[in-house]
Amino acid sequence: MKITLLLAQYLYTHKRLDLPGIGTFHLDPTVAIEPEPDKNTKKDFGESITFEHNPAIKENQALIDFIASHTGKIKALAAADLDSHLSLGLQFLNIGKPFMLEGIGSLVKTQAGQYAFTSGQLMPEVLKEQPLKQTHPAEIQEEAFSSYKDILRPRKEKMQWKKPVAFFLVVAGIALAIWGGYTIYKNSSEENETVSTVEKKKIEEVIPATMIMDSTATKDTLLPKKEDVAGPQPMTVPVGNYKFIVETAGRERAFKRFKLLKSLPTNIQLGTSDSITFQLFFVLPAAVADTARIMDSLRIHYTPKWSRAYIAQ
Repeated sequence: MKITLLLAQYLYTHKRLDLPGIGTFHLDPTVAIEPEPDKNTKKDFGESITFEHNPAIKENQALIDFIASHTGKIKALAAADLDSHLSLGLQFLNIGKPFMLEGIGSLVKTQAGQYAFTSGQLMPEVLKEQPLKQTHPAEIQEEAFSSYKDILRPRKEKMQWKKPVAFFLVVAGIALAIWGGYTIYKNSSEENETVSTVEKKKIEEVIPATMIMDSTATKDTLLPKKEDVAGPQPMTVPVGNYKFIVETAGRERAFKRFKLLKSLPTNIQLGTSDSITFQLFFVLPAAVADTARIMDSLRIHYTPKWSRAYIAQ
């Protein structure tokens, strides 16, 4: 039997019902309630049930014993069921909803903070003998309230684990993307640095260190110095040296290229025979057997695709 019906049965039997934290219900002792009234008939209580608001009422041990004896539950569990039912009713009252007590009536909370009672209808069938529910102590379960749903504390049937897992996956994905980008950048930087080092060594192998220009030389002058440019007069190449021409270009291109190569720094030289076509070249000491190798190395590093490199006699 539902606990709300047990409360009505207790009131019909004892003519008084004390609910902790709520108050006391009184049934007129002169009202006779028959367990088996005429079929399809319901009798109004009228003024037979009255209510007295008294939140100071404590736990009613006799009521707990009554619930335990009619449900077959231990007293501790019966007390817990009663407390849960009354707590739920108080929550309804506090949010402005009526607290329904089947077979007794309903309570509502007024603006003054008092409880107003409206009597319900007689339910004499609750006085019929109900078979006790035989429940093993190890299998005792709490009775569900079918009168209304708990709108304040809905039961969570499923674990709320999806949102934390999704958040963790997003954070892990961002961290992985950052780590991957950093790794690619680091590897690329190391590779470029290695390539630059190798190229620098190749250049140093080709061009003797004694022929590298002074680092204090200016880099801001567009035109080369006069001593770096061989004019129309023929240039004399020292014995044992060779003139390695790496590029032939017009005046503007030749001067810009000369400035760039000087800034590396290198011992690049600029010459012309007609002041129109200019040659960018190195004068390096070399054995005859090494000239081809030196020319190939210089062409790789200094000769653009549209020009050609060669050794001048």
